[in-house]
Amino acid sequence: MINEIKKHLTDDIIPFWKQLRDDEFGGFYGRMDFNLEVCKTADKGGILNSRILWFFSNAYLTLGDKSCLEYAKHAYEFLKKAFYDKKHSGMFWSADYKGEPKDTAKYTYSQAFAVYALASYYDANKDYEALDLAYELVRIIERKCRNEAGYLEAFDYEFKPIGNEQLSENGVVADRTMNTLLHVYEAYTELYRVHKNYNIAAKLKWMLDLFANKVYNSEKKRLDVFFDLDYKPIIDLTSYGHDIEASWLIDRGTDILGIPRLPFTKILAEQIHAVALDTDGSVFNENEAGKVDTKKVWWVQAEALLGFLNAGDAGTAEQIWNYIKTKMIDSRSGSEWFNELQKDGTPIETDIVNGWKCPYHNGRMCLEVINRDNR
Repeated sequence: MINEIKKHLTDDIIPFWKQLRDDEFGGFYGRMDFNLEVCKTADKGGILNSRILWFFSNAYLTLGDKSCLEYAKHAYEFLKKAFYDKKHSGMFWSADYKGEPKDTAKYTYSQAFAVYALASYYDANKDYEALDLAYELVRIIERKCRNEAGYLEAFDYEFKPIGNEQLSENGVVADRTMNTLLHVYEAYTELYRVHKNYNIAAKLKWMLDLFANKVYNSEKKRLDVFFDLDYKPIIDLTSYGHDIEASWLIDRGTDILGIPRLPFTKILAEQIHAVALDTDGSVFNENEAGKVDTKKVWWVQAEALLGFLNAGDAGTAEQIWNYIKTKMIDSRSGSEWFNELQKDGTPIETDIVNGWKCPYHNGRMCLEVINRDNR
């Protein structure tokens, strides 16, 4: 499995994303539709750009391929130019294809992914400007994007609160989300990994307490997803992908901090195995109020492979890889992974690239598998 995954990374995923570099206007093209047509005038998302920056930075760190560092630098320059608000600080949600700000809303989630990417780029390039910008965004998150109880979600360009439509789903609009907390935690973990800082460590431990006492539902053996301001869940929803992703991301943070793992992370992996693993070796999407969404989503499969590998279940990880390579990877020339499949493996005709479909989950899966084998 490891050799196949490394070959897939170097022969397929990295070349695919390199071809999407926009040398005229900067950054990377924001959309490729199901028919593999690159939409060169599509808006460019801040999340997509940050994740591309993270990906190429870590591809360089893992493989030593200097061309990946050049692509990371290209993403970094566009991040500063197109998304960074020089007046009020923080990162905008999107830019147009020329790199002009488009949606100037500022989501805590967006700030976190920029921190995540900038920390990795600093590690790859030792560019202290990137590290300084990462810490500036941490200050923004801590001063503008939270209250005493935890992180808030959405703001306008002046950091006045707005509705959280971008990170709410299933017919609700949430004041707090597990997803934002998870990725602030992930971003701070990466920053602490590359630059040990007592204050960042303290924030990580504080977030671990939130996960354990506010977000983890011990009765249902899951992380609740959407909350009001008092952490009361506002929907009965289990996100299988987020639970298995959180199981290893939370462990990664405690490992880097040098503290014991939290007991519930292994429970999350065991529960996903018990209720969400299909007979073909893939993982279902989610369960809302007892109704299972049986779609097979690209990122859920990538996170499931890592989650089970982290939990010591290499056999299930191997089964998921077999599903990925036979069903989820699009064999058409010039493509990458399908976005979604029906339960029977039939592709759903959705974008191959968009603001969310990026090299973060599947690229990270490959990089993490390689790095775990090298430890």
